Amino acid sequence: MRHSPRSLEYDLARVLLVDIDPTARLTLKTVLEAGGYSVDSAASAAEAVGKLDEGEYELVLSDLQLESPEAGRQVLAHARMMEYKPATALLTTYGNTKPVSLRKRQSLLIKPEDLPGLLSKVAELIAERATRRLQRQLRMANA
Repeated sequence: MRHSPRSLEYDLARVLLVDIDPTARLTLKTVLEAGGYSVDSAASAAEAVGKLDEGEYELVLSDLQLESPEAGRQVLAHARMMEYKPATALLTTYGNTKPVSLRKRQSLLIKPEDLPGLLSKVAELIAERATRRLQRQLRMANA
């Protein structure tokens, strides 16, 4: 049996990375791209909100503290209001913060210095989002 050659194209999962620190932003962007993700980055909450309104992302990762102590949470709150419902998580580099769920599936703290853990958590969050999206589509089709 002979197979004809064909091109298989895959869309990479899109991640929006929000971090005020240019070094951290570039490092995390590079790591995520090496992990197989398409990454857009933003240096402020306002820039992130603009990108969220323009494009669609599977995951939004925001530093906990941007221009203000609550800006990271505000970015994620805006993301959760989007019709396409991206997965969301906060990044923190503060040593005294444990990666625990702040509110179930709404705010997760990830320490980016644990690169294997970061990539694992990103994959898990995107997979959970895909599962929720498929379940919604199936419910709508059966309604």
